Amino acid sequence: MSDPMKPVYVLNGPNLSRLGTREPDVYGAQTFADLAALCRDTGRELGLSVDVRQTDDEAEMLGWLHEAADGRIPVVLNPAAFTHYSYALRDAAAQRTAPLIEVHISNPAAREEFRHTSVVASVATGTIAGFGLRSYVLALQAIAESAE
Repeated sequence: MSDPMKPVYVLNGPNLSRLGTREPDVYGAQTFADLAALCRDTGRELGLSVDVRQTDDEAEMLGWLHEAADGRIPVVLNPAAFTHYSYALRDAAAQRTAPLIEVHISNPAAREEFRHTSVVASVATGTIAGFGLRSYVLALQAIAESAE
């Protein structure tokens, strides 16, 4: 019998369900469904069971991070707008018990000044930004290669 695939959460914050229609010059033309399929397919190739979720609700995101911490489940997290101001999200991410990689489709440092600060980065294992949806692929590869 083969080993079960390692679970990974790919958690996405506000407005990411709008991919494909929201500022395609910044976020590209691919949809959230395209992103979810890319993450699941990449996960299968890497031996990961990927659970892709999206919410516009901060409380729901906190619950998912608590669930991941309790289950020692690695997380790929695109906090979206929560990145810049949600100390509650930062505190939930700080409770991680497995790798947590912050991802961004665009490069926040190359955008408006308010996007330059991430309150999550200091508690994440690492941050990958600016590579479009490939940011998620790179994060999943990092998780698959992690020793934890």
